Amino acid sequence: MSAQPNAPRSRPRVGHIQFLNCLPLYWGLARTGSLLDLELTKDTPEKLSEQLVNGSLDIGPITVVEFLRNSDRLIALPDIAVGCDGPVMSCVIVSKGPLEELDGQRVALGSTSRTSVRLAQLLLAERYGIAPDYYTCPPDLGLMMQEAQAAVLIGDAALRASLHDAPQLGLRVHDLGRMWKEWTGLPFVFAVWAARRDFLANEAETVHEVHRAFLASRDLSLQEVAKVAEQAARWESFDAELLARYFTTLDFRLGDRQLAGIREFARRTAEGTEYPADVRVDLLPAPAADTARW
Repeated sequence: MSAQPNAPRSRPRVGHIQFLNCLPLYWGLARTGSLLDLELTKDTPEKLSEQLVNGSLDIGPITVVEFLRNSDRLIALPDIAVGCDGPVMSCVIVSKGPLEELDGQRVALGSTSRTSVRLAQLLLAERYGIAPDYYTCPPDLGLMMQEAQAAVLIGDAALRASLHDAPQLGLRVHDLGRMWKEWTGLPFVFAVWAARRDFLANEAETVHEVHRAFLASRDLSLQEVAKVAEQAARWESFDAELLARYFTTLDFRLGDRQLAGIREFARRTAEGTEYPADVRVDLLPAPAADTARW
């Protein structure tokens, strides 16, 4: 990031979700030369959301539920998110039997994302009309299914469970992205990228530079998705072909249809939460004029 003479700027503090679903958003940063311009913090979606809200981060991913709860302090970056428009593969309910039979049964929540948990609970309550007995636990499918009739998993743990463990154990896998799309006809957004409004007020150019860097990183990664998948497969328990399918199944956009999906989710989940059913989702406005690029 370029700095003005005699006015050095510190690197923006940016969050990085430690899940495979975010790899295409970060992989290209090294290729485009932007990686060294960021002070990256790696953590779970829940912890990164907390850090962005409390000011420990300037820009970063935040689960949709936490963004809606804190929309007065945050502004979303346009056209970048982690979501799906149909199946997502890495946000699932794994069950021993039909979902309709889970009323009153124990369901383990192994997710660290409030958005995924809220989505699963919403679908089971409103689409299937059931009220399970929920409890939280570590995302270990074998241990979860010793005490529960079903388990909610996200991220890499969900991929392992749905592709490897569940078939071996004779369990059923229900893709939450597919269920939401069948129910509403809309995409689902799990996390957006947002900047703190106070940081934007002081460092607008930096926010726009970070935004451009992530868009360029995503576009490059998707253009070279086979290479991204091949490199990721070296240290993951999934082969390159599966990872390429996963990366291209995910929806990294945040446009009109994705925003409609967020609004529909907010409308359906607002009762008993800290956000209104008609909560606004403000997007970072276009820069007033061209600014220096990294």
